[in-house]
Amino acid sequence: MSQFDIYKNNNIDSASEFPYLLDIQSEILSSLETRVVVPLSINIKAIKYLNPEFEIDKKMYVLLTQELAGVHKSVLGEKCGSLQDNRSDIIAALDFMVSGF
Repeated sequence: MSQFDIYKNNNIDSASEFPYLLDIQSEILSSLETRVVVPLSINIKAIKYLNPEFEIDKKMYVLLTQELAGVHKSVLGEKCGSLQDNRSDIIAALDFMVSGF
């Protein structure tokens, strides 16, 4: 598991609304049984700076930074990509959520 990897959401209660989860947890904490993730969703109105948009499987998904959560590793399904190249946008959204600028 690597920081900024995208996983399918295996949780049957939330997978239809949040089909993908972005792992934002540092690899230095890989021994933990939980991961900090941010869900990705489609057809959600984005808030500037808080919700960057990314293309996954030829569709645009919104990073729901405000829905950040800790989940057990078992919730993470198949790895289906990485947003490592968008690291600065993701960190900026997290920073905006925490600091407001």
